[in-house]
Amino acid sequence: MDIEIKCFATLSRFTPEGGRMQLDGGTTVAGVMQALGIAADDVKIVFINGIHATPETVLQSGDRLGLFPAVGGG
Repeated sequence: MDIEIKCFATLSRFTPEGGRMQLDGGTTVAGVMQALGIAADDVKIVFINGIHATPETVLQSGDRLGLFPAVGGG
C-alpha cells in the first residue's frame, strides 16, 4: 500500500524522498517510525488524514501521515 508522509520541524529530515512510502498491509505508525529511523520518544503528536492518532494505529492505503516532535515556544 502507498501512504503520504510528512515529518515536521526537527523530524523533517526523516521525510522519505517524494513524501511517499510503500508499506505492507497492517503496518502501524510505530512501524513506519521504526523504518524511518525515528525514535518513539522523538514523536509527540501523530495525525492521520488530519485526525489525531496513536503509534499503534494501523495505516490504510492512501493515508496521509503527519509526525510532529514536541514543540516549544516563548
